[in-house]
Amino acid sequence: MEVILRQDIDKVGLRGEVVNVARGYARNFLFPRGLADEATPSRVAEVRKVEDRRSQQEAKTFEEAQSLAEKLGQVELRFDVKAGDTGSLFGSVTSTDITDELWTKHKIRVDRRKVGTDTIKRIGRYQVPIELFQDVTAEVRTLVVPEGGELPPEEELQAMEAAEAAEQTQAEPEEKAELDLDELDAAALAQEAELTASGELQPSSEDVAGELSDDDFDRAVDAGTDEEQQS
Repeated sequence: MEVILRQDIDKVGLRGEVVNVARGYARNFLFPRGLADEATPSRVAEVRKVEDRRSQQEAKTFEEAQSLAEKLGQVELRFDVKAGDTGSLFGSVTSTDITDELWTKHKIRVDRRKVGTDTIKRIGRYQVPIELFQDVTAEVRTLVVPEGGELPPEEELQAMEAAEAAEQTQAEPEEKAELDLDELDAAALAQEAELTASGELQPSSEDVAGELSDDDFDRAVDAGTDEEQQS
């Protein structure tokens, strides 16, 4: 089904985009969390109007794009975000965040789809490329800073990232060593099938002789039920 995203969602789309997703994903995840709305004709029409207004403020000629690129070259964006000890963000900085900040602080309008960077998930200093026009690309200096602090030197940032990568690598073998219940069940069924095929799980003559017939089994169950009712 088609939905209109209310926030940027990694690997799905940008805020305001009309995207096609599985109905269950929309009903069970996107809608309950307020991340998207159903793409009704009236809502889609409103989205198109907003896109048209924004596009009118973007560079439309090579000369305009060059002038805008020079202006962006002087811009520095700063995002103060919550982050862990290793520099990973509790959240992310997306292309929509970058274009919103450019408009809010500098009244510069650029197309979110032309921001050439992946979602930022670590603190650090970034040069974010933005395609303004054919053969015209600007880089915007972007600082992603831990909330209430400042960015450490580049060497320390690299050491933090390396330490986190080492921790993740160390944790992987432990996770692989633990089979979940489904894997254990599957392994047990496979072994049982293998033993049955080889004849190792075939019942012995003593086992067969000791089994109750269907009638005897039914009478035993009925007798047990009568005893429970009497007690």
